[in-house]
Amino acid sequence: MQAGGGGWVWLPLLWLVGSRAGDPAGYKRKVSLEYNPGWNSSAVNLLHVRAVGLNDTIHYVWSTIGAPTVLLVYTRSQSSGLHVNWTRLLSPSPSGAIQVEPAGSVLYSMAVIFSKVFEYNGTKTSDLSKANASSFYPTYELANFTWDSLDGRLNETTLTATFQGVGTDSGGTFRNGSISFQVTAYEETSRDGPLPRLLHTANSSKVDFVMRGVAPRGNRSRFALEIVTVEERGGQKQLESTRSIDDEYTPTIFEMAQLVSVPRNNSAGFSFLQWKTAAYSALQPKREDTVHCEYYQLETENRTVPRPSIAHAYFGEELEVHNGVAAINISFGSEDSEAYQEKSYLSWSALIGFGEPPKDGFSPLVIAILAVGLGTPVLLLVGGSITVLVSRKKPYSEEQSFPLVEPFRDGGGCSCFSCCAI
Repeated sequence: MQAGGGGWVWLPLLWLVGSRAGDPAGYKRKVSLEYNPGWNSSAVNLLHVRAVGLNDTIHYVWSTIGAPTVLLVYTRSQSSGLHVNWTRLLSPSPSGAIQVEPAGSVLYSMAVIFSKVFEYNGTKTSDLSKANASSFYPTYELANFTWDSLDGRLNETTLTATFQGVGTDSGGTFRNGSISFQVTAYEETSRDGPLPRLLHTANSSKVDFVMRGVAPRGNRSRFALEIVTVEERGGQKQLESTRSIDDEYTPTIFEMAQLVSVPRNNSAGFSFLQWKTAAYSALQPKREDTVHCEYYQLETENRTVPRPSIAHAYFGEELEVHNGVAAINISFGSEDSEAYQEKSYLSWSALIGFGEPPKDGFSPLVIAILAVGLGTPVLLLVGGSITVLVSRKKPYSEEQSFPLVEPFRDGGGCSCFSCCAI
């Protein structure tokens, strides 16, 4: 009982350690949303998310002018602002149309472009890299989609916005369906409620890729999303994977994947794109709604950024020459899963942010269980060993080891039956 109680002595400290895990920032940002700043029309969508910190600002610029894109610009100033030249932005040559001022305050910038959605026949394999060319249906080029206005789809209280679009196909694929990107900004470190329950910080925002009601063009269709990244001044992204034995927050999922900036001496910052290897087939997902998610090799050679895109408006027309461009594909669904055909719904979530990506630690509950489960046997072993050592070192006298009974003699006689018998 004493040894078992010893494990609980550490629980308050372990609880504190667990509660602070994955909190690199430890502070709040003041976040504001601005829709089409300086432009009175809602015919196009540009959302400026401004996250002001103690002495810096992170600017996120989300837009569906062309391919859905987010710019991330980090400045060492609380007063830096976004300037958009709308005439140039909506022209065939948008270079320089988007700027963050003052220019001298900008320390780092990058872009993420959601360029294409692939659909292919998954009868023989769900592995995108092993599918035959004949298995693919015409690609959905997201730059060619028609996107709804953000009017009525932007909530400044919850810091969310939904970009929803449809394709231009004539086969009725999007008659009752759409593809959307749901954006969420954060003021502080916390964890999402819905699966996959990503841990976020004040230095990150979330995007949910959602396919809803899009009619498959085959009986066993699988889908994949192509993502292109732009890293400033020739920088590069690298693909990393981390695994954990703890799946408490995302049941059955033990892997986190992320694209992070390759460290450089001449760079003042770095960024990340992070996701759990899971998608879901329900609006309010449960464990049984998990859909297999697979990512593929990061491609860095001869990659181009789809046009049009606000990436060109910020980085310039020749952005592939002066900046690092990479692309990665992420597919959804396995050979034995027909989740999308059954429910016509698919969602996948990722974090986009500046600095170190959040790191999932053990939850306080798991730490407590480990402390009791592992601490109790250790204490029992140590206590038992100490007892044995003390017992071996304790000296024994001859009388203590072999006690004798002195016979009682009275007047030469003995009262002991055995003696008298002799």
